[in-house]
Amino acid sequence: MGNRQRIVVKVGTSTLAYATGKLNLDQLERLVRELADLRHRDIEVVLVSSGAVGAGMGKLGLRSKPKSIPEKQALAAIGQGILMQMYEKFFAEYGEIVAQVLLTREDITQRDRYLNARNTLLTLLRLGVVPIINENDTVAYEEIKFGDNDTLAALVAGLVDADLLVLLSDIDGLYTADPRQDSGAQLIKTVEELTPEIVALAGKAGSQLGSGGMMTKIQAARIVSTSGIPMILANGSRKGVLKEIVAGENPGTLFLPCDHRLNSRKAWIGYASKTSGAVTVDQGAEKALLEKGKSLLPSGVTAVEGDFERGCVISIMGEAGEIARGIVNYSSAEIKQIMGCQSREIARILGQKDFDEVIHRDNLTLKQ
Repeated sequence: MGNRQRIVVKVGTSTLAYATGKLNLDQLERLVRELADLRHRDIEVVLVSSGAVGAGMGKLGLRSKPKSIPEKQALAAIGQGILMQMYEKFFAEYGEIVAQVLLTREDITQRDRYLNARNTLLTLLRLGVVPIINENDTVAYEEIKFGDNDTLAALVAGLVDADLLVLLSDIDGLYTADPRQDSGAQLIKTVEELTPEIVALAGKAGSQLGSGGMMTKIQAARIVSTSGIPMILANGSRKGVLKEIVAGENPGTLFLPCDHRLNSRKAWIGYASKTSGAVTVDQGAEKALLEKGKSLLPSGVTAVEGDFERGCVISIMGEAGEIARGIVNYSSAEIKQIMGCQSREIARILGQKDFDEVIHRDNLTLKQ
């Protein structure tokens, strides 16, 4: 752990609830005790907790998770209060104060709301409060849902500049094969780089109550890696798992961060923002972006997709798909007029020139 003083811990539904959907109070109390112990050591803790839909299922006696968004929203509305009531009760026994924070995708993708959420969370941490975060399932709809709390936890880790992300699941870590199907599967203790071979190991594992699988955990590792944040995937049912991690042990799989850390703005552009359109670039521009760290000039643009304004985040498409995202200096209509042209021609074509670049390199993030 070294000097790591701010940890984001995500706990999945499979850890918090039985297969019936009823909350596993023993697990919940043990988790809270470990988190409270971290707080007593003056380590700041942010908890990203699943379980609202599962708790709602348990309350209504449902055995299977509904598929429709309205049904999930209704169950989340029932279960979120139950979940927070139990967290409030258990944390209070150890003298800790908690705060509920419900987020939607738009709270992350819109820059002003992103900054507001960041300021709120940092203030709560400064006040010694434990923020308990969940997706706002009662109002989120398909287009704006995170899809799983692994992704949400990774985005929150970047949001608060965490020193470590811990994902607690129902599996010990990343294996060379699915351990539930292959008895010879070996636990991978350290992942230095998310190679295609590592990504291929993710499979499609996931529990009946949860919404994620190993692939979402790999994606979470990808997001925090670019922000310079290490991530540990471990079994949430393991007693003392957080104590082990803080002591410098690795009870699961450690995902190491990239050597070059993105600043918070570039991390937001690359992984938290919502794109409003796309431009396609030629081979020369693609090479300049990927290998030389250059800005995107109008001469390298070959096509424009979507209807967007200045200041929007758009995708940059190369031969094999998306290669980067960035904040655009010109609208889609303007880019259609200047694409393929030299920067010196912008003023003649548009009547004015505010920027030489379609996207400046300071506002551009390459996809890892």
